[in-house]
Amino acid sequence: MQAFPPPYCDAQNVDSTLRAYGYAVLSPATVAHWAQCDGELLPQLAGSWNDMPDDAYLKDGGRYRKRRHSCYVVQSGAVRAVAHRAHWQPVQYNALHGGMQRWFEPVLPATNDNPAWMQLLLALGRTSSALFDSGADEAWYTEAHQFRIDTTDGIGRPTPEGAHRDGVDLVAVFLVGRTNIKGGETRVFDAAGPQGLRFTLTEPWSLMLLDDARMIHESTPIQPLDESGGHRDTLVVTLRRRAFQGDDA
Repeated sequence: MQAFPPPYCDAQNVDSTLRAYGYAVLSPATVAHWAQCDGELLPQLAGSWNDMPDDAYLKDGGRYRKRRHSCYVVQSGAVRAVAHRAHWQPVQYNALHGGMQRWFEPVLPATNDNPAWMQLLLALGRTSSALFDSGADEAWYTEAHQFRIDTTDGIGRPTPEGAHRDGVDLVAVFLVGRTNIKGGETRVFDAAGPQGLRFTLTEPWSLMLLDDARMIHESTPIQPLDESGGHRDTLVVTLRRRAFQGDDA
């Protein structure tokens, strides 16, 4: 199967690309520049993906997803961790797992303490404010999800809910790593029209940014290259104005 390369944008054009097209894709070097962080710190984060509990909420009965989840408020150049809370989405955005209070184990303290982690969250806050012309003191309600999709069942599904929006303002999908797999193609569609694109993130710490109101996205299933199995690790971060999902009332 033909693999389509990511349509990387230049570091100086991240905000303008996202505003113009509803998405922007960044190479690992561009991510380090955009986040104003030492690129050598990013690989240090990857080890925490080896110590994640199973996702106990998969309605398809699969055993292919491991997950951690923590929440923050990014505001005025600072990141504040909030008390551990459930992840919740309305059925409108997640027909498979929406409407459920899903309690996942939190991100490990060592991950939170890595300077690169906080710099990534701060960069996402800056990008969100630029995209929506928000003031510097805009509060971004931020959820960080560590995912490992493996091939325990022979196939792993990064997006079992199918093509979707997340019900937030900005979505960031970082590829942390791919090991001994095929598949995992990213597909992005214009929510208001037929336009779309497809590509495969292969480089650790490459990134896709999405204006969630404008774009629908999904990732295709993964399969192992041989009987030894394989996995795909991602960091998905969502940012939302006003409140976390479910707290608007």
